[in-house]
Amino acid sequence: MVDKMYFTFVFLIFTRFLSAVICGSCHEAKLCCTGRDSSCVVQKAPVNAIIEDLNDKPCYCDHACLKLGDCCSDFKDACGVVDCQVSGWGPWTNCDTDCGPGTMSRTRSIKVRPENGGKHCPSLEQKRGCQVSNCHHHPDPAIKEIAMLLPGSLSHSRSMENSSDIRKNLRVRDPSENPQYDPEKTYCVEFEIIKASKACRKEEDYKALKEGDKVCVRCESEALHEELNWRCHGHGTEGHVTRWSALSAPHCHGKWLRTRSDPDRNCSVRTCSNGAAFIFV
Repeated sequence: MVDKMYFTFVFLIFTRFLSAVICGSCHEAKLCCTGRDSSCVVQKAPVNAIIEDLNDKPCYCDHACLKLGDCCSDFKDACGVVDCQVSGWGPWTNCDTDCGPGTMSRTRSIKVRPENGGKHCPSLEQKRGCQVSNCHHHPDPAIKEIAMLLPGSLSHSRSMENSSDIRKNLRVRDPSENPQYDPEKTYCVEFEIIKASKACRKEEDYKALKEGDKVCVRCESEALHEELNWRCHGHGTEGHVTRWSALSAPHCHGKWLRTRSDPDRNCSVRTCSNGAAFIFV
């Protein structure tokens, strides 16, 4: 009698275990539903049974189970779900600046693309800040200069003696007293605007200073500086971004890049064909 009861007990346990394995399997239940389908469920225990164990709860074979976390154990294999797989991170790039604060980045690639609702691919690029302390100083001092600008239409006022205009105090002393002074050294420089503050849009005289556009700035004879080897202050450096600021609109400022390797002495570049757009101070 005892052996019979023991056999019956073992049989019930085995049957329950087998039922859980079979009923918890999408493959055995022959279920694999796309999208969200709450009827695509495998009952591990009878519908009216009292669930005493988490393993007795039903599991699902539709793709919504990936988000809800209630998939049957073999759902991905049975339904062909493939998660995205990516490679390891590559090395960090060099800091993108020659001096001071900058940014460095690293990337990774996709090895296996997701299919049938699998996990999406994570970010493939990371960035972090960097600081270059061992700065190599550029031999051209113009790289540190900030160009001060005025509209080209005001160039004639430099020679006016009686004026209450702001430009009255900007006129340099008569450079003709210096034997090295040469009025023929007037030249024009063409720049590409890299960045311009929003305040420039509100100033009629400086609307031309828009990101991506090219402008021409004329260095008039009155603005030549002897200490700068007879050139204008802030005329830029080839291959490097420098700064500019509008003198009569202090909130209008930005960065630019000189687009010509040498200043155009004859101001014949296309941007200057109708007269200089701006003048150096």
